Amino acid sequence: MSIKSADVLLKEVKSLQLFDHHCHGIVTEPLQRPKFEELISESSSPAAVGTTRFDSQIGFQVRGSCAPIIGLSSFCSPSKYIEKRAAMSPAIVNSKFLEAAGIKTFGLETGHSADTITTPDELNQLTGKTVYEIVRLEKVAEEVAERIRDQDCSDKETAFLKELDATLQTRINKAIGVKSIAAYRIGLDFSPARPTKDELSKAVANLLAQDGEIRLEDSTIIRYLLWFAIDAAQVIQLHIGYGDDDVDLHRCNPLLLTNLFRESSGSGARFTLLHCYPFHREAGYLADVFPHVYFDVGLAINYTGARAQAVIAESLEVSPFGKILFSSDAYGLPELYYLGAKLFRDGLTKTLYDFHQEESWPLEECYRIARMIGYENAERLYEVG
Repeated sequence: MSIKSADVLLKEVKSLQLFDHHCHGIVTEPLQRPKFEELISESSSPAAVGTTRFDSQIGFQVRGSCAPIIGLSSFCSPSKYIEKRAAMSPAIVNSKFLEAAGIKTFGLETGHSADTITTPDELNQLTGKTVYEIVRLEKVAEEVAERIRDQDCSDKETAFLKELDATLQTRINKAIGVKSIAAYRIGLDFSPARPTKDELSKAVANLLAQDGEIRLEDSTIIRYLLWFAIDAAQVIQLHIGYGDDDVDLHRCNPLLLTNLFRESSGSGARFTLLHCYPFHREAGYLADVFPHVYFDVGLAINYTGARAQAVIAESLEVSPFGKILFSSDAYGLPELYYLGAKLFRDGLTKTLYDFHQEESWPLEECYRIARMIGYENAERLYEVG
């Protein structure tokens, strides 16, 4: 293929196959404005009185880029956008944005609000595309703990660990990877060491003593889950940096995981650092120095909007290009799949063309790098090619 201009490069990247290696399902119910605004923010609180979530980078992207997909002019008012969207069936809205996203393969993480969004099978039916599951470790442990707690058995601690191991093995046999939300539950400044039997016994006893819905916030059990995945040579996704308001951002720097990466080197496990903003440069460094570490800037792309190119460019500063991945982290709204893909394609194209103009990188090489980051790296990492 001969690529001789920015226009040709942009055209080719726009039709580039994408492997969205970390995303979530979408809602299939009609949405009113409060719920829609909730889904374009990482906050668990509504917008401050007198303000709107549409007055943000992602809000402007919805108005500017998503409006034409449903037949409106760019930068129509938020009320007009919501009105037109609500008048359409959710199936049509979902279909339009998912088709426009042009994503070929999905890695769907199923541990968050799974009963309110589409499953892997349902997303496959909506798109006709390949959808793989990513298993959330903490969710599996919580579900097993609730079952064991409510059973009548004499040694619940032993029963919990036995069933946890069996359930994890069954789940990962059907998935392409696992995810941990350690960043949310305990921060990333935890000990990288395997937990001892005594530590584990005490932690499991405390977990099973919880009333109501069990919530795993114990570093010992989360370390156990991570080492289970490491021993199973899994691809392990880790939330890094920017996220919901229940995360302590200062404890989400991936450099805190350095010793874990050292201790797991050569295990066969691979780590993917998700989102990473504002620590994407740190993530790039880790991907450079550890052969089993990869990263993306998924969530940051949608939420930085018009500045997404800058974040994408920074992600290409020190990391080998074969260690960078694409994800949308779409959740709830099909618009987030579309915007994640569009902003990624546009930002990566502009960044690579800048390298061509300023450093004489061959355009064919720029396109090769785009293919790597958009699809081929994930295909190789998850061994699904």
